[in-house]
Amino acid sequence: MVYEYEIDKLTVGESWRVLRIVGELVTGFDKLADTGSAVTIYGSARIQPGDEVYARTEEIAYKLGKLGFAIVTGGGGGVMEAANKGALEAGVASIGINIEIPVEQVHNAFTTKELTFSHFFVRKIMLVKYAIAFIAMPGGLGTLDELTEVLTLIQTRKIKPFPVVLYDDDYWKGFLDWLCNFAMARKYISEEDLHLVRVCRTPDEVVDTVKTWHVKQQVVGRRVLARRQATG
Repeated sequence: MVYEYEIDKLTVGESWRVLRIVGELVTGFDKLADTGSAVTIYGSARIQPGDEVYARTEEIAYKLGKLGFAIVTGGGGGVMEAANKGALEAGVASIGINIEIPVEQVHNAFTTKELTFSHFFVRKIMLVKYAIAFIAMPGGLGTLDELTEVLTLIQTRKIKPFPVVLYDDDYWKGFLDWLCNFAMARKYISEEDLHLVRVCRTPDEVVDTVKTWHVKQQVVGRRVLARRQATG
C-alpha cells in the first residue's frame, strides 16, 4: 500500500527532476549558442595516443578546423581527446560535452569549452544541435548508439539531412553488411535511409565530404549501397 505522503514525495521528486532537465537544456543552449558551423566526431574513448585511429582523428579535426569548423566531441579520452586536440591545434572552438557516469569520464585537456550533463539524452541533443556533419570513427556501443540515433533523426526528418561519415570501411564492414543484407533486405529500412551515409578511407576524403556539403549542399564520396554492390 502506498500512502498519500509517499505519493506526494514521489511527485515532488519527479517535478524537481524535470526542472533539473530543463536547467541542463537551458545551460547547454546558452553556452553553445555562438558555436557556428560545427562537426561532431564520435568514437571510442578507449583508444590511446599512438594508435592509428587516434592520429587520423587528430588529423581530421585539425584539417576541418583549418576550414573554420568548430569541433564537438563527448569531451572524454580516446577519439574524443584526439579530435579536441586537433581542433585546439587548428585554433578553432574545441568543445567537449561530457557526461556524469559511475566510472567517471574525465574531461580531456584539449577543450576550449566544456560542459557536463547528468542526463544522456540532453548530452545527445547538444552533440547534434550545432553540427552540419557527423563523423563516426571506430568505436563501441556508445558510438553505435550515437550513430544510429543520428540516422534515425535524419530518417524521421527531425533534423536536416546532414552527411554521416564512417571512417575506416574495414571497421564498419560488418555493420554495413548487416544493414544492407538483413535490415534493408527485409524492408525494415529503405535505400533512402542510407543515402547520406558515406564511407571514407582517408582523412582527406572525410574533409572533402564535409567541405563539399557545406559549400554546395552535395554529398560526395562512396555510398554505402555502391560499396555493398562492389564487394558483393
